[in-house]
Amino acid sequence: MDVKSRHHLRADAIADIEDAVAATLGVEIDADSYEKVEFEDSDWNVVLVDGDPLVLYVRDAAGEDEPFLTVQGANAFPPQRNVVTVDAGAVSFVSDGADVMRPGIVEADDSIESGDLVAIAEESHGKFLAVGRAKTDGSDMVGDSGKVVESIHHVGDDLFEFAV
Repeated sequence: MDVKSRHHLRADAIADIEDAVAATLGVEIDADSYEKVEFEDSDWNVVLVDGDPLVLYVRDAAGEDEPFLTVQGANAFPPQRNVVTVDAGAVSFVSDGADVMRPGIVEADDSIESGDLVAIAEESHGKFLAVGRAKTDGSDMVGDSGKVVESIHHVGDDLFEFAV
């Protein structure tokens, strides 16, 4: 991924990120520097938090960019809300970028609504594997069949491998 531009964010943009992540995930980000990175060859827009790619802008249904933690960000600042937990059998699929299916889910935050961004964790160690968009409410995620989370970013993708 080739960097197109990189610049420090203004205080109001930083406050927007911190407020959105706190409201969505229940996480307080404490950092000294925030730099937005745009890429030549990718649609990703990432924020380096103290030099690490911890925040990602994801386009919502209305075409607005909403800040959310990357996989690295979720592991650095573990979310308290909007978390979907998968069993060991789903780990390899989710880590390879597959969408999340009901049979692999052992737990989902009941406050998740269809269309929300979610962080996907594995059951054994609580490590985060992916970020996705919910296709159904959290209360309807555990079950026998059907795709319930569309994968957006996962362990091993270009963004995960991006090094400054």
